[in-house]
Amino acid sequence: MGETLSFGKKERVSPIFTNAMMKKPPHFCEICAVLDSLYPDPPIPLQFSDAYTLLVAVVLSAQCTDKRVNEVTPRLWAHGTRPQDILALGETGISEIIRPCGLYQNKARAIYGLSEAIIQNYGGQVPSARDALEKLPGVGRKTANVILSHVFGVPAFAVDTHVHRLANRWGWSDATTPTGVEKDLCALFDDSEWTKRHLQMIYFGRNYCKAKGHDPNACPACALLV
Repeated sequence: MGETLSFGKKERVSPIFTNAMMKKPPHFCEICAVLDSLYPDPPIPLQFSDAYTLLVAVVLSAQCTDKRVNEVTPRLWAHGTRPQDILALGETGISEIIRPCGLYQNKARAIYGLSEAIIQNYGGQVPSARDALEKLPGVGRKTANVILSHVFGVPAFAVDTHVHRLANRWGWSDATTPTGVEKDLCALFDDSEWTKRHLQMIYFGRNYCKAKGHDPNACPACALLV
């Protein structure tokens, strides 16, 4: 669930989804029904106990599976679950523990930096404001959205590779950036649905609507569009 998209293109927001009252894309309700039938109450796939442990887990999940992250984080939390505990490990200590997650040096630098910032600027507590979250090392808009929605109950629609791919395939957005896709999806759904739909699309993208070897006729959602 980490920050994995960097398209380097000018944001292009689809003009047809400017507000939730406009016409929905073809088979929109049917696809939503498929998602609801398969994942009526989808859990967040990362294991965490509070805002800080989720924040670290999301940073670790960049270009790494949630399963691997869930295998690694208990080793990290064995040293403590507070920013102070992780900071005491130093970048080198963090790196050694999180090595299986890949990109471990960059991730260790980010975890050390965000832990330090949380202690120095926010009294050891993860901030609940978007602008403050996005100023933390290694934290982009998607990660901030995950924290806001899953910890602080603030409506947010996090867009990762799966959500982006499905939104494009289903005609829910033709935006080329995660922020553009986010705007389109937020216009399609009531904000009370954003967190659930984000998780449903992640699970569906992993299990049925994969990036490679995808057969539209065999996909419960794409088959409706063929």
